[in-house]
Amino acid sequence: MLCVRNFLLLFQKSFEIEKMNIKHNYVIVMAGGIGTRFWPFSRKHYPKQFHDILGRGKTLLQETVARFEKVCPPENIYIVGSREHEQLLYRQLPDFAPEQFLLEPSRRNTATCIAYASYKIFQKDADANLVVTPADHIVLNEEEFRRIILKTLKETAKKDILVTLGIKPSRPDTGYGYIQYCEEKTGLWKKLLLPASPLKKVKLFTEKPPFELAVEFVRSGEFFWNAGIFVWNAQAIISQFEKQLPDIAEAFQDAQKYFGTPQETAAIEKAYTQCKIISIDVGIMEKAENVFVIPADFGWSDLGTWKSLYELSPKDQKNNSLQGNIISFDTENCIVRTPKERLVVIQGLNNFIVAEYDNVLMICSKDEEQRVREFVALAEKKDKKFV
Repeated sequence: MLCVRNFLLLFQKSFEIEKMNIKHNYVIVMAGGIGTRFWPFSRKHYPKQFHDILGRGKTLLQETVARFEKVCPPENIYIVGSREHEQLLYRQLPDFAPEQFLLEPSRRNTATCIAYASYKIFQKDADANLVVTPADHIVLNEEEFRRIILKTLKETAKKDILVTLGIKPSRPDTGYGYIQYCEEKTGLWKKLLLPASPLKKVKLFTEKPPFELAVEFVRSGEFFWNAGIFVWNAQAIISQFEKQLPDIAEAFQDAQKYFGTPQETAAIEKAYTQCKIISIDVGIMEKAENVFVIPADFGWSDLGTWKSLYELSPKDQKNNSLQGNIISFDTENCIVRTPKERLVVIQGLNNFIVAEYDNVLMICSKDEEQRVREFVALAEKKDKKFV
């Protein structure tokens, strides 16, 4: 009996230590995007993060939140989203407290979004350790994802560094940012005495290079895709805002004293008018000297395009990914997403996207999917209800 009691006490102590270790962990979910490249499913009034695109019973936003179970307490997850999607956010995450939703009055890109959440969390917990993630990415191996995130959080808890997750490129894709890393030179004795860090120093960021350059990047073996998932402690990122983007830092320093009061909404509206439209990559990550990348392989996709969804989806014997009430003849290598209440007959298509949602039907060659933004612009000229 004594042995069992000792084991239970040890287990309880281990659980309490683990709980203490994660109490300063926070997650910032960026849920304010429109996802134009996923039109016509992704619309201004109902963007892709609110859809169950993979047909798994959860929306992309709900899957993202669930992914951080055991990474931080549920009350430490903050959702930054557009004010126009307020009711959507509340409906999809009904167990969240109102203060966990940070509603943006306008879209100012990722730097402003991250600044709002970082200053808000820092006011609550000066020892906060932050993960920043988009709401619309896919992770197939969630256990490995959590392992990588927790490993990285241990590094950022003790060092003022900025870390991005790097995915080994499988092809020369021009739709991703690329990160070049360099191996740090370490003396033999230091290597023997200190445990090896999984982090690699970032040498260069390149945003969406031309195809020829992407080919060279992949061939060199020195580059990762930038997953757009970041880890740092609150003090480290706030210091970089003060150094690299002082206008944004000043705007949120002024707003900070109103956080948690009835005046917060008005203070945030004022702060947003003072912030430039700039991404965190361009504003901070490309300029800061304390940037590192951690190699990660957990079945990641940013699900940014129809082609990326096609690659992830189950396919029939003719390599078609079909969802809806569909009859197909002599059709192969296609992705089709249509409403279940409408019978769709397709004949003779090869390598096409067929997507219908609400009041829009799009039929487009998979090889021409980069033109979706162009289609959206033309649709908006015709009538704003189509976007």
